[in-house]
Amino acid sequence: MILYGSSLSPFVRKVLAFAGEKGIELDLQRTGAGFGNPDPAFAAASPFRKMPALEDGDFRLADSSAIIHYLEAKHPDPAMIPADPEQRGKVIWFDEFADTILAACGAKMFFNRIVSPVFIGRPGDLDIANKAQRDELPLILDYIESVVPAGEGYLVGDRLTLADIAVASPFANLDHLGCDIDGDRYPRTIAFIDRILSRPSFAPWIEREKGMLAKMTA
Repeated sequence: MILYGSSLSPFVRKVLAFAGEKGIELDLQRTGAGFGNPDPAFAAASPFRKMPALEDGDFRLADSSAIIHYLEAKHPDPAMIPADPEQRGKVIWFDEFADTILAACGAKMFFNRIVSPVFIGRPGDLDIANKAQRDELPLILDYIESVVPAGEGYLVGDRLTLADIAVASPFANLDHLGCDIDGDRYPRTIAFIDRILSRPSFAPWIEREKGMLAKMTA
């Protein structure tokens, strides 16, 4: 299976980590800002040129959550989306929250501070980035701090699910930005995110991203 995109995207990284936890091998083909013209195969899989996109033989699919549900159905073990109705509903909520609220806030910062100046070659709108960090991010972090478990627990049930992966992924981008999170105000959040992002499904991708950004910003 081919996955089109860049792991710098929290959505692509989410799919890569999800697949890694399931032992599914994906061939990541880089595309996106800074990687030249889109591959025609990527364009065929993602009509609106949004990453990630998946190609599995003759089957093509776009959108990280759609791809994850496809992978879950095709490779059900280990289950990462619970069958229990209440737990499944919570997992879907956390995935939606991570994509449309947390990652959307982070994108205003990451695009304007890194993607636009480094990959596209034009200044970003720092007013937008600063406003998102000042006005949006604290409210999001307050919510996460209220729901993440203490100790070694998970967001839903007693094992790792899509919820943990989806919520953790955008924090790698915040780290790339050097965005400091107050350890006194958000101790549970920091401990939880550090634990999830240190898993083998995440850590190698994040290290590669750090190396690439270091080279491009040197």
